[in-house]
Amino acid sequence: MSGWRLTEEATDALARELPGLEQVFALEGEQVTRDPLSEVILIERDGVRYYVKRYWGAGKGLRRYIGRPRVKAEWQNLRHFARWGIPTAPIVGYGLERKAGAFVRGALITRELVQTRDLAVMARSADERLRDAGWVDGVSRQLARATRALHDHHFAHNDLKWRNLLVNQQGELFFIDCPTGAFWWGPFLRYRIVKDLACLDKVASKVLSRSQRLRFYRQYSGRQRLNAADKRQVRQILKFFEGRE
Repeated sequence: MSGWRLTEEATDALARELPGLEQVFALEGEQVTRDPLSEVILIERDGVRYYVKRYWGAGKGLRRYIGRPRVKAEWQNLRHFARWGIPTAPIVGYGLERKAGAFVRGALITRELVQTRDLAVMARSADERLRDAGWVDGVSRQLARATRALHDHHFAHNDLKWRNLLVNQQGELFFIDCPTGAFWWGPFLRYRIVKDLACLDKVASKVLSRSQRLRFYRQYSGRQRLNAADKRQVRQILKFFEGRE
């Protein structure tokens, strides 16, 4: 069984070039990342750049048959983000192939978000925008609103790191790369929420002030004065990575 879909983001020329997975896997481009199960290449067509993520493995043994393949999880999660009003990379095409029920390969194509930089690179390079209180507050509000939207839908990102957050020249924030995000309930959701917030704070603790980090949490919680549950959660966030590194 094989399925490949193009969205309204695909130009007519791209649709003619990439009618199926066979053509997607034959593409050549600039290699961005590669591991034993997947790779990302960058291609350019008519002045527009696209990221092509290709998977040819879902893991060993039963992983090939059980659960969602990572590529499917990624495109489904990006579509969730769009429905929830969270800016993300536009999906151009997606699909996968199975044989006898086993995952064989899959791909996801997204359009480049132009003139963006990920927050982790900004932190490492001591980008001057991180010293601009107004700029930080604007991005913080967007991040708090988007993160709260995820959690209000019982969804946890599970890899909510600064490297997966892009900001453009206008200070607009985008979420990318979420193949391990999933829906959770009860204590499992509460744990994953703490993990998401702790991942964000891990870098924030090194480049932002204590007041900026607290302001983000207040923006996330929607409360100017933290209640007992908030204070307990903040303690859990601060302690989350203790002894893990």
